Amino acid sequence: MGGESNGGGADRTVGEEEKKKRGGLFEVPEIRFTKLFINGSFVDGVSGRTFETRDPRTGDVIATVAEADKEDVGLAVRAARDAFRSWRMATHVWIRTILDLPHERGRIMARFADLVEQHADELAVLESLDAGKHPAITKAVDIGNAAGSLRYFAGAADKIHGETLKMQAQFQGYTLREPLGVAGIIIPWNFPSTMFAIKVAPALAAGCAMVVKPAEQTPLSALYFAHLAKRAGVPDGVINVVPGFGSTAGAALASHMDVDMVTFTGSTEVGRLIMKASAESNLKPVYLELGGKSPLIIFDDADLDMAVELAVSANFFNKGEACVAASRVYVQERIYSRFEEKLAERMKSWVVGDPFSHPRSNQGPQVDKAQYERVLSYIDHGKREGATLLTGGKPCGQKEKGYYIEPTVFTNVKEDMIIAKEEIFGPVMCLMKFKCVTNRLLVTLQTKLVVMAH
Repeated sequence: MGGESNGGGADRTVGEEEKKKRGGLFEVPEIRFTKLFINGSFVDGVSGRTFETRDPRTGDVIATVAEADKEDVGLAVRAARDAFRSWRMATHVWIRTILDLPHERGRIMARFADLVEQHADELAVLESLDAGKHPAITKAVDIGNAAGSLRYFAGAADKIHGETLKMQAQFQGYTLREPLGVAGIIIPWNFPSTMFAIKVAPALAAGCAMVVKPAEQTPLSALYFAHLAKRAGVPDGVINVVPGFGSTAGAALASHMDVDMVTFTGSTEVGRLIMKASAESNLKPVYLELGGKSPLIIFDDADLDMAVELAVSANFFNKGEACVAASRVYVQERIYSRFEEKLAERMKSWVVGDPFSHPRSNQGPQVDKAQYERVLSYIDHGKREGATLLTGGKPCGQKEKGYYIEPTVFTNVKEDMIIAKEEIFGPVMCLMKFKCVTNRLLVTLQTKLVVMAH
């Protein structure tokens, strides 16, 4: 790695004392990649504009990052289009026969996975610093998933094939799978590394080129992945990374006439805008993973201690910033009171704090100030609508720094309350009671069947 960086300009060098102060138990690396990555090089944006990415533990600036705009997205798409023509065939000088082409893509991706594993510590700290996550968990889960996805699809690269179908009379049909072209990839801020890899890896294996727009809150890991991809041998232009804002860089990518498909993970509201942009441009296919409000249903024959642990982990993992968070917990009425008591007791040992300094921290800060304020506004809604606070309900930052919120559990939640209907994307659980009439209905049905049989 040596002293390689993105060429100065926006670099931020962190001294040893600053590393120690900011990192606590984990060493904070120098932030070396802060520019756009287009056609194999780190470059400034055409406009020269930059934006700040901030440490959610303190609100302090981590680094200043080049901001992509419509012109930069155009350059990245052009680079991807040019690279696609050769990457789809993997035409490298050392390839001797056409049979080697998909295999070579797989070999490059396997090297990419190796490099991710070799630099897992640095990637984990970068992502955790950007997103307020625990570095040890990030390394095991996020970076582990990223390397695993690259390695899995590396194995799939030479196994992409169609089918031959027997049809009527003397006719046969066949299907052929071919790379689509240039993929626009827009990733969220809650699991940046995982989402980067699970979208980039299959596109690479298929032979597509791509332009990746990371979330403006968490751009650092995507830029580091771009650096590792180049080291692994991914040809220039195949992967381009354009940090920026959704209303500019994201919108330009979704509406670009030379982008062949867009994949987006994020809010339902933005998903609608992306579909509209596709319809108004070249009708490119759009693949969306949007918001959720997942229920967890606990019946009265459940192991209560296990149910409490599952409810806590399903709701508060990653600070509740997960589209599959079980933020609605339905408990059968016969065990509701006992469940509530055990849950309240369990939350007393839940530790909220700096994930870099407290190894026992269960929950770090929300990703940024906007998300912090959004979650607190939902908590206020819950209070106003008449839900009862069992635990939490307040900010808990130290010395008014950081975007920390107490793990919050509401009881007596009604189905028509805003907190029960809308995705909060934070450490807020809605606890609800239900009656189960299944057994009663089953007995009635069985009785009717017996009567009919006689």
